[in-house]
Amino acid sequence: MCGIIAILRRPPSRDVPTAESILTLLVDATALLGGPDGPQMADRVTTAAGQIAEADRLLGGLPGLLALDRDAGLAGRITAALADLPDQIAGMEAVLERRVTTPDGSDSSDGVEAANAALVALRDAVWAVTRDRLGTHVGVGSLRSPRIAPSDAGLGVLLSIQQALSAIDRLEVRGRDSAGIQVTVWNHDLAADDPEVAGRTVDGLHRTGSVRVLDGGGLAFVVKAAAEIGELGDNTAVLRASLAADGLLARALVAPGVEGSILGHTRWASVGLISEPNAHPVDSVRADGVSVPLVTAVLNGDVDNHADLMVSEGLSVAPEITTDAKVIPVLCATHLAAGHDRSEAFRRAVSVFDGSVAIGAATGDAPDRLLLALRGSGQGLYVGLAEDAYVVASEPYGVVEVTTEFVRMDGETPADPDDPGASRGQILELDGALAGTLHGMVRRSYDGRSLPVTEADLARAEITTRDIDRGDHPHFLLKEIGESPDSVRATLRGRLVPVGDTPAVWRVRLGEDALGADVRAGLSDGSIRRILIIGQGTAAIAGGSVARALEAELAGSDGIIVEDLPATELSGFGLTPDMSDTLVVAISQSGTTTDTNRTVDLVRTRGARVVAIVNRRNSDLVGRADGVLYTSDGRDVEMSVASTKAFYAQAVAGILLAVAIADAAGAPGAPDRADVLTGLRALPDAMVEVLGMRDQVASIASRHAPGRRYWAVVGSGPNLVAAREIRIKLSELCYKSIAADATEDKKHIDLSSEPLILVCATGLVGSTADDVAKEVAIYRAHKALPVVVADAGSSRFADAHDVVSVPPVHPRLAFLLSTMVGHLFGYEAARAIDAQAHVLRSAHAAIEAEAERRLAGGAVQATSDDPGTDSSAPEALPDALTPGLATELDAAAGTFADELRNGRLNGHLEASTAVRLSTLFRFALGAVPLESYQLEFGRVGTPALVLDDLAAALTVAIEELTRPIDAIKHQAKTVTVGISRTDETLLDARLAREVLDAGAPRDSLSYRTLRALVALDPAVSDVAGYTRYRVDGLDGASPTAAIVDRAGVSTGIRSRTDRDPALRGTKHRVAVDRDVLVTRGARDDRIIVLVPEVKDRETVGITLLHVVLRERLTPDVLRGVLQGYGNRYSAVRDAVCETEPDLRDDLLAEVSVVDLLTDPVSDIADRLRADRLRA
Repeated sequence: MCGIIAILRRPPSRDVPTAESILTLLVDATALLGGPDGPQMADRVTTAAGQIAEADRLLGGLPGLLALDRDAGLAGRITAALADLPDQIAGMEAVLERRVTTPDGSDSSDGVEAANAALVALRDAVWAVTRDRLGTHVGVGSLRSPRIAPSDAGLGVLLSIQQALSAIDRLEVRGRDSAGIQVTVWNHDLAADDPEVAGRTVDGLHRTGSVRVLDGGGLAFVVKAAAEIGELGDNTAVLRASLAADGLLARALVAPGVEGSILGHTRWASVGLISEPNAHPVDSVRADGVSVPLVTAVLNGDVDNHADLMVSEGLSVAPEITTDAKVIPVLCATHLAAGHDRSEAFRRAVSVFDGSVAIGAATGDAPDRLLLALRGSGQGLYVGLAEDAYVVASEPYGVVEVTTEFVRMDGETPADPDDPGASRGQILELDGALAGTLHGMVRRSYDGRSLPVTEADLARAEITTRDIDRGDHPHFLLKEIGESPDSVRATLRGRLVPVGDTPAVWRVRLGEDALGADVRAGLSDGSIRRILIIGQGTAAIAGGSVARALEAELAGSDGIIVEDLPATELSGFGLTPDMSDTLVVAISQSGTTTDTNRTVDLVRTRGARVVAIVNRRNSDLVGRADGVLYTSDGRDVEMSVASTKAFYAQAVAGILLAVAIADAAGAPGAPDRADVLTGLRALPDAMVEVLGMRDQVASIASRHAPGRRYWAVVGSGPNLVAAREIRIKLSELCYKSIAADATEDKKHIDLSSEPLILVCATGLVGSTADDVAKEVAIYRAHKALPVVVADAGSSRFADAHDVVSVPPVHPRLAFLLSTMVGHLFGYEAARAIDAQAHVLRSAHAAIEAEAERRLAGGAVQATSDDPGTDSSAPEALPDALTPGLATELDAAAGTFADELRNGRLNGHLEASTAVRLSTLFRFALGAVPLESYQLEFGRVGTPALVLDDLAAALTVAIEELTRPIDAIKHQAKTVTVGISRTDETLLDARLAREVLDAGAPRDSLSYRTLRALVALDPAVSDVAGYTRYRVDGLDGASPTAAIVDRAGVSTGIRSRTDRDPALRGTKHRVAVDRDVLVTRGARDDRIIVLVPEVKDRETVGITLLHVVLRERLTPDVLRGVLQGYGNRYSAVRDAVCETEPDLRDDLLAEVSVVDLLTDPVSDIADRLRADRLRA
């Protein structure tokens, strides 16, 4: 999963605001908020929020930046004007809490809700001014050259760069192993023959520092960063530093009329190594030296057929570039070179890509234009409409710093339901001259149909940057664990309410938006007989707790089946043709998880109803569900890759949903429902108590996590859910493969590994608790290291190595406190392991610093040497250690040796790495004679070589020990390259249904066959009958065919097979090639479609369909039909273009469909050439 960011900006359309106009709004707002509490508080807060929001608008865009830039003290005066607001807001929130006093909430249902909404708006506005606008001003300042001042227009380009870097910083949770930004500038006033430009155009791999010259003289600068290990923000820091240090870019930004655009990306590698050449943007430069128009592109998703396209289209790519994204600019440039205009060349390129993709691209002939494409359900592209700017991002949180309004592209809904294969997917072209408006957006379907963009397409983000800020926490993960109690409170608010005048008795109140009338009716009348809870990862684990809650609530009902399973298991193995008796509860934190969303699509087409438990308003899953139960307030976003607080809110929301479902179904409900609901009210306070135990958990993790190689988590009953969730977090954070087992089962599995075992034992009573205590004793006896999480006051676990005692809560809720301890343990364990790399990082940095110092000194010396003397490059590393380097290495070696001796490195450093590093330290420090180096390592040793090898070994050791916490190696926040289950959608095509209805087994139709049938669908007006054949002996000398079944017109047609079973002719060709074939009948000229049925890569049958083809098709539809049918369109085009400059689609559309599908390609090409001459 990757993140795309792009920005197009036009010159500002309003004047620079005055400092007075901004400050007046802020001062008036703060004066309003100083009034007395009372019924009018909501009105005053609303007015004040509006005034501060207006100040935010004035400070936005280039005019606002110029106001701050021209008045050096304005930022400070703004900060001072708003300094007292946080305390004022906190006081007003306390007033609201006191007003919520009546059990039924009548005193607060309207007034308090309005006041609360106003306070949220006020917080958002204050945050926008102080963090977004003033923060942007600081960020732009960090990009400015200290020696070359930009023009006002140049500041506009820097503003776009800053906004792109800020967006990438947030999008990195989608993947951060590499990142890149292309800054394209035009009207820059640099000379065409500038020698610095020429020196930077030679890098064919498009790495950092590379420059491309555009057709009109514009320049495209690229900076990239690639690092498998790192923290969130590391890559953007590298990009920022590179851009700030670029003198050529600074010179370009001096021009008074300069303009610029941005195309950026953050990558989670799915195809191709992690490297700068594979980092996006990638360009159209070919490895064979053939000159083509300049195109640059970024990709989210996978182009599944990129390798085939490279071969079939003759695309030449350098071997260092292995990302599938490279096919995009190279293929688009090929179409441009063939004479197609920009829009058509892009459309032709993206329309042949298989897979779920989101693409952004720019062409060298139009730097003020941006091309976007989206196809499939797994990706997203959001086009923010800001003041004088378009901001494009893969997530809404990539645009919300600049604007709350956006247009969301739809890559799944076909423009023509009768032709879904060709018309699914959208292409959008943005015109920078109209940036920020709907008028500058031209949208088409993949087959070229116009899809006008209107006001109805505008959506509004429900989050702000306030929701996704890390604050003062060292990691997003710690912040989000700490926010979990509030997240649970927000999930319960307004849904768990008192019964009458008895505050101690609670009931669940879910509105129609969560559990709609149709779903309630299905539960009430018994038409819903099955409830499936699905998700992926943590959401799937939370689904287990939801299923247990449903089972408890429905225990007295008449046979509703409840099951939880991963979404991929349902889509792969659990689908049935009719699922109208099924309610699917889909759980997702982000609402964008491909595997979950794709499964929801599939079950809905089969009649299932869907209720979503989701944390993100306006996310993809929300639009797919019949009802939505938001966790927290629907904007409680998680930024850490390892999701934590969502789990608690999902589990709690699931309990509320279970109660509501049971009530709707007329079930008596769980016997302990009242106690559980009462327990839910107290749960957040108990979670806060557990957070206070962080120091104890950190001590346990620090003592045990680094030195233990094998870990496990166990639990019984509800605690088994906790064990599975903790297992995920420990695996994600600590890079370990960890077992999660039932407590009593562990002794039957792998005690031989003597693991560190986290035992989830909260909420246990009686003999069950006694049995778990016995298991802990067994673990300890077999040299395992059990750490138990148990209720406070329990004395059963004397055999545990450590016990974390949590406050007692209801037994059905206690697993959530076990989970919280596990989350804290995972965080602290990752920190403890990572801390072991600190001293190694210092040693590596010291070696690198010494190498850079010597290289720099050598360069200075070389430039001062006499030209006639030898000034070859010096050794990068010294022949003897400098005192400072020796001290640094000696300290690192000592600490490393101590850690080796006490066994703390046993858990995570490979033995070979430890031995090599220890040996190299001794050689580097002179403890072992250098003469022995060749015997040890096979090379003659020199001091410089030893340090070089030591640096390499340190790199390996650092990688093995580094645990970055928020940004997980090989993992992204929400992986969107999961299942597509595309074949399930393809089965809905008419021809595919005809083949299945004829009796062909589902598993006998390959993906390639289904794609061909979908492509042919628009060309077929009717299916008149079928004949099914069994094929035998295909691998022998005399294969045969026998008729299995026939229907329709086939029953009246004599078949040669009736008298001669030999398999030959077109049927033999289809059986051997395993490809769909459209042809004419040998005797009667009827049109038939031959469909191979394949098992274990061998054709075992053929379905013959008698079809009636349409006489003509429009060019757009025809192109999709021919391309999907064995790439026939490309074959015709290539044949025509042997003598003609291009294939004219209008002439192609004048040829009958039957001829285009059945005649030899050479004959079609000859006819088109003749038609072109006549035209």
